[in-house]
Amino acid sequence: MIRLALAQIGSIVGDIEGNLATVTAAYDEAEENGAQIVAFPELALTGYPPEDLLLKKSFVTANLDALARFAAGTRDVVAVIGFVDLRGSTIFNAAAICQAGEVLATYHKHLLPNYGVFDEARYFSPGHGHVLLDTDEGVVGVCVCEDAWSDTGPVIDQGDAGAQLVININASPFHKGKVEERATMLGDRARRARASIAYVNEVGAQDELVFDGGSLVIDPQGQVIARWPQFEGCIALVDVPVGEARQVSERITRVKVQLPERSSEQVVPPVTGPLEDAQEVYEALRSCLGNYARNNGFSKAVVGLSGGIDSALTAVIAADALGPDAVLGVAMPSEFSSGHSRTDAKSLAANLGIEFIEIRIAETYRSYLDALRRTFGDSEMGLAEENLQARIRGNLLMAISNRYGHLVIATGNKSEMACGYATLYGDMAGGFALLKDVFKTQVYALSRYRNRDGEVIPENVLTKAPSAELRPDQKDSDSLPTYDVLDPILELYIEEDAAIDDIVKLGHDRATVEKVIALVDRAEYKRRQAPPGPKVTVKAFGRDRRLPITNRWREGSPGPLPAKSVGPRDPQ
Repeated sequence: MIRLALAQIGSIVGDIEGNLATVTAAYDEAEENGAQIVAFPELALTGYPPEDLLLKKSFVTANLDALARFAAGTRDVVAVIGFVDLRGSTIFNAAAICQAGEVLATYHKHLLPNYGVFDEARYFSPGHGHVLLDTDEGVVGVCVCEDAWSDTGPVIDQGDAGAQLVININASPFHKGKVEERATMLGDRARRARASIAYVNEVGAQDELVFDGGSLVIDPQGQVIARWPQFEGCIALVDVPVGEARQVSERITRVKVQLPERSSEQVVPPVTGPLEDAQEVYEALRSCLGNYARNNGFSKAVVGLSGGIDSALTAVIAADALGPDAVLGVAMPSEFSSGHSRTDAKSLAANLGIEFIEIRIAETYRSYLDALRRTFGDSEMGLAEENLQARIRGNLLMAISNRYGHLVIATGNKSEMACGYATLYGDMAGGFALLKDVFKTQVYALSRYRNRDGEVIPENVLTKAPSAELRPDQKDSDSLPTYDVLDPILELYIEEDAAIDDIVKLGHDRATVEKVIALVDRAEYKRRQAPPGPKVTVKAFGRDRRLPITNRWREGSPGPLPAKSVGPRDPQ
């Protein structure tokens, strides 16, 4: 039995001094609580992912200096901590094993992910070899993140070499449902390695990436014996049963380590279940927005309140993440705005207790039309005139941001971003796109989840037909399939890369599928200009899904676009 502390903490990329202070405080707390070993997340000293900061020698050197200072402050408790190692001109994603004022050994990550959000092969070289810690309590192995995901990788190798406990340090980005996926995978690895696995994960967020924590310990039979909460910092102890004792391979680097004595007091580890689907995604969005705003120096956010469900959910999450006093809601009605939309926006602001102002744009809109009259002529109202309203609103929000330093939160959702049903420099304007990876149907689910203990979002917002209100009697369904039809098609095409025929075989109408896919393909240039936003699905726009803007491949009918290619709301 080994008494292990998993330090589920967050780091900020580039804040090496701040990160050093965080891990030092966590080490002291683990020691005070009686840990024998404390494990920190992957690249805890630099933050994850540091991206092209890794190309700066000064950055790598500063991280090495921080590691030396951290190691110098260690005492009897063994620490396993992530950092960037430098050997000659080559850098490695590494774990240092520190005790009694020095670095006892270093492990270099073997498997470097280079898919989805990961670009580790761009920076790091793969490691080789293993380190096992010989202790009186059992043999301990160490590896880093992706090393655990391979069913023939380092966890298995270390178990076969005699490890009875493998500590796996991580900065594993969140997507919905990943908690159970991790537990299943780690259970398989533990049974195969005949060893316990301690999985420590970062918590917090970095730009678009959310780290949900959810650290856990698996016994040699593959059972979860401890699980830390999601989206909360936590430093907690667990007495880890070690696997069966076996002969340790002589080909593996071995380090003799004397662990501090373990007290006889019983340790009760946290055993928290995974959050249900809507709560998990809601907490991911709240965590990401809060971290993004605070870590980038924003003390207040501004949200355009249309009276619709997207802006309502955005404002609610902003109030939960930053506090009601830190959110400004701005209604900007035009001559096409319905009375209920204005009422709903005011009611929402009152329910949240946020500051609320109204700026009417009808007169401004008419002045724009007058300025363009000679250019536009006497043609009937079309997309250009509709989108002027969205762009006026975007300009007003950005003006407030410029004057007061507020973070403008864009309100568009993934369904709109996918189909181009959003206006460049209008409702896409902002510094952060909170719902960028949330389909419209899930926007409704999240809103109902938030209303579970009492109405915050007015019921009328949840039940009325969605509309941009840029012309009389407009509805989203005038341009798009209803969202219960649209979203399953988008999910198959975007997140699973399904072909048209495959989607049709699942029961979807071919003409609808072809229309939706054409809209998605044509809107890539718009998505490239969208603000960053939290990744909560398997494949988010931007970090995960990277397609060329100039691209003549068309699913089902490769070839050039028609001469005129127009999205439903905004061809430009």
